[in-house]
Amino acid sequence: MPLIPTGRNSIRGALATAALAGVVTFATIPAGAETSDPLVGNPVTTEMDDDVRRFCSNIADAARDRRYALQRAELETLQKEVDERIKVLEERRAEYEEWLKRRNDFLEKAENNLVEIYSRMRPDAAAERLAEVQVELAAAILMKLETRKAGVILNEMDSKAAASLTSIMASATRRQDPS
Repeated sequence: MPLIPTGRNSIRGALATAALAGVVTFATIPAGAETSDPLVGNPVTTEMDDDVRRFCSNIADAARDRRYALQRAELETLQKEVDERIKVLEERRAEYEEWLKRRNDFLEKAENNLVEIYSRMRPDAAAERLAEVQVELAAAILMKLETRKAGVILNEMDSKAAASLTSIMASATRRQDPS
């Protein structure tokens, strides 16, 4: 058997052999065009091209639908991931809010206890202690004390410290921003 096909279908046979070997690439011939077989001189129609075009046009909708289905599946997966992340964030937010509530409750209770402690102290001892703490804290404690008790404590304080605390307390009770 010869390596090169001979006879009437010699070009078709050679092309088939070359195509199997992966050597030849086909050029697109317009539909309905005729060429002549160079070895035999017979016209060759492009039935194969027509079949390819029909095949491609027949599967175009199915391919598009498949592409859309794949994209939809990917979007659904991404949506599930986003929903899971939102759920985790909501859980963390709820934990944080619970922690913040407990912290605020504790601070309020500690502040109330602190005010109660200062209200039970002798005025001269309370004045001495309040002069040593931060000015804002001392003013906050004095504002929560009964006015009579706060007045006695301020009376026992150094005049500069009492004036400083009084100005802070006055600015805290203003309804409008002083600036």
